[in-house]
Amino acid sequence: MTTKLDVNGATHEVGADPSTPLLYVLRNDLGLRGPHFGCGLGQCGACTVMIDGVATRSCTLPVSQVRGRITTLEGLSTNGKLDPLQQAWIDEQVPMCGYCQNGQIMTAKALLQRNPKPTDADIRTAMEGVLCRCMSYYRIHAAIKRAAGVPVRRETVE
Repeated sequence: MTTKLDVNGATHEVGADPSTPLLYVLRNDLGLRGPHFGCGLGQCGACTVMIDGVATRSCTLPVSQVRGRITTLEGLSTNGKLDPLQQAWIDEQVPMCGYCQNGQIMTAKALLQRNPKPTDADIRTAMEGVLCRCMSYYRIHAAIKRAAGVPVRRETVE
C-alpha cells in the first residue's frame, strides 16, 4: 500500500505497511534524522514532529493515520537559514548529549506558534512531557524565551 505524506513541504509516496509508525517511515524511508527513537511508547518526546503545527509523537502514530503537513527538525530551517528557535538553542548552548533536542525543539516550536510570548508557566507546561537525561531544562527554558524575544533572567549560584 502506498501512502502520501507531506513532509517539510514536499510530497512523498511511501510503500509502508499501514501500521508502521511514522517515525520509522521518516527515518528509514525518507532518511530524516531529526526525530529519534527513544522509548517507543510516546512518553519521552525524542520522536516529536509537528503535524499541522501540533507537536505529535511519531513513534506511536501509524503512518495510515497521518493527516496533515508534517514538519521535522530538518524542515525548520529555510534556504540555509536557521529558525530563530534553532539559533537560540545555539546561543544558549542548550545541548549536552543532544539526544532529546529534536523533541525539545519541535515541542518548543509548536508552543511558540500558538503562543508567541509564553510565560514561564506556559513554557513549563508545554515542555513537561519531553524528557532530558542531562537535565539542561534551564537552558532549554532560556532558549525558548530568547526565541520569543522575552528577557531571560540570569541567576547566579554561589
